[in-house]
Amino acid sequence: MAQTVSDFILERLGAWGVQRIFGYPGDGINGLMGALNRSREKIPFIQVRHEESAAFMACAHAKFTGQAGVCLATSGPGAIHLLNGLYDAKLDHQPAVAIIGQQRRSALGGSYQQEVDLLSLFKDVANEYVHMCTDPSQVRHLVDRAFRIALSERTVTCIILPNDIQEMDYEAPPREHGTVHSAAGYHRPHIVPHHADLQKAAAVLNEGQRVAILVGAGAANASAEVIEIADLLGAGVAKALLGKDVLQDDLPYVTGAIGLLGTKPSWDLMAECDTLLMIGSGFPYSEFLPKEGQARGVQIDIDGRMLGIRYPMEVLLHGDSKTTLRALLPLIQRKKDRSWREQIEKETAKWWKVLEARSKNEANPINPQKAFWELSRFLPENTILTGDSGSTAAWFARDLRIRCGMKASLSGNLATMGSAVPYAIAAKFAYPERMVVATVGDGAMQMQGINELITIAKYWKEWASPRMLIVVLNNRDLNMVTWEQRALSGDPKFAASQDIPDFPYAQYANMLGLEGIKADKPEMIIPALEQAMDATRPVLLEVVADPDVPMLPPHITQEQRRNFFAALVKGDSEAWDIIKQTYKELVDG
Repeated sequence: MAQTVSDFILERLGAWGVQRIFGYPGDGINGLMGALNRSREKIPFIQVRHEESAAFMACAHAKFTGQAGVCLATSGPGAIHLLNGLYDAKLDHQPAVAIIGQQRRSALGGSYQQEVDLLSLFKDVANEYVHMCTDPSQVRHLVDRAFRIALSERTVTCIILPNDIQEMDYEAPPREHGTVHSAAGYHRPHIVPHHADLQKAAAVLNEGQRVAILVGAGAANASAEVIEIADLLGAGVAKALLGKDVLQDDLPYVTGAIGLLGTKPSWDLMAECDTLLMIGSGFPYSEFLPKEGQARGVQIDIDGRMLGIRYPMEVLLHGDSKTTLRALLPLIQRKKDRSWREQIEKETAKWWKVLEARSKNEANPINPQKAFWELSRFLPENTILTGDSGSTAAWFARDLRIRCGMKASLSGNLATMGSAVPYAIAAKFAYPERMVVATVGDGAMQMQGINELITIAKYWKEWASPRMLIVVLNNRDLNMVTWEQRALSGDPKFAASQDIPDFPYAQYANMLGLEGIKADKPEMIIPALEQAMDATRPVLLEVVADPDVPMLPPHITQEQRRNFFAALVKGDSEAWDIIKQTYKELVDG
């Protein structure tokens, strides 16, 4: 019996080590769905509730495993739905391969139903490689190139399959002019800068008296080397949001997150350093880095395009973080004066006490910081954390303390809502024996998370361990934007845009056969977490939170102060509660 193009594609995906495909069916991808049915023992198909979630899951699979994530959608609307999740992968430099259906070739150009110019549509998100298969013998090199480019460039690629091609007999490319004969397989090389550049970098770092290190996701494979160089230099280490799991937070010189959602010790670290070492990070906000001319700089990045665009660095090292640091370490001299390090550790220890004090402040009804602070204490070893965009990202960044062996991620550069629950599902499929915790605001939950609870209900009994926790902050407010309206624009809360409907999240989880727990009083948080950690099925913990607890930035500018008070003067509906909660936060700080 002849092998169809779709059967061959799945065989080739197996050669590339694909473990699962996230997607949603449709008649534009029927041929591939039939092949998946025939080979389901080899490559499982994970049915999601929305194609956007499939792309989020492909991105998260790449983030948590280092392998290319694969998502699948039908033609027209299904393909369009993938885009947001694929942009998440693109902007966070993750390898993801999208396989999408298209109308049969004879209909293209005829304004046929669901006919969309997919090559043009995907040309930006998959700009490194997007092609449509027009001949059965072409499909081998389309698959091979899509995966190799996705992995080597750490980006999104796309294969478009007209539905008539999918069901045709596969043909190996003939040995003749005008054909391509490809191979599967890719191994990332070790890229190391020239020794002369390493010597220049070492000279800058050795001459510095107050060295600050900033790590991002690109340093994830170099934790031991970052610890070693930080010790030699007596440096403090701040973490970009995507670098949260690079170093554990119980190291006394790790100052935590940087930026608007960051910590005061990270702000002070950058404000007072004379030397900056940036490792695997594209952190974009210049106002949170040293002032230009204040510090000498060294940057390490695997992507040469990302070098020298965030701070005027003196030495730019194009290389893998781990290998480059290994080559740099023998050239680094241990600093005898440890006063800078001691100052960093003192301020960091003080900051953790500030966060603890803030978590104990009364609110109406629950202070969201309390929920995150207590959750941090309950996290099992090797937990995988996912966070959503919005106010939860602030508490995710600051209050959740990473320990050695944990993984954590969220939508970084795209900062899109709706990613945390799909991320958590992908993490659970990749590591079914580990605890996975997603932290989500009610806005993101209503946008995407509610539907994907159905996916959890569909699959959780297949996992080696049922341990999974979705924490939802229910404050009936699109809270991050509300605070941005106040602090950045000087406008009071616009209730018509910011208030969202209440929803019985815990009840809904129970209805699905999951375990739903609702906490609407502060004293309920710890018993709820104890119950969640002992549960024998996935748990949704609904925390009824106060929207008026401010996400104070580590440094408040004069403009932010003016805008904030202008918003209150203009008649913000929650002005008095905001003043009370802000006062408490400032006193604790």
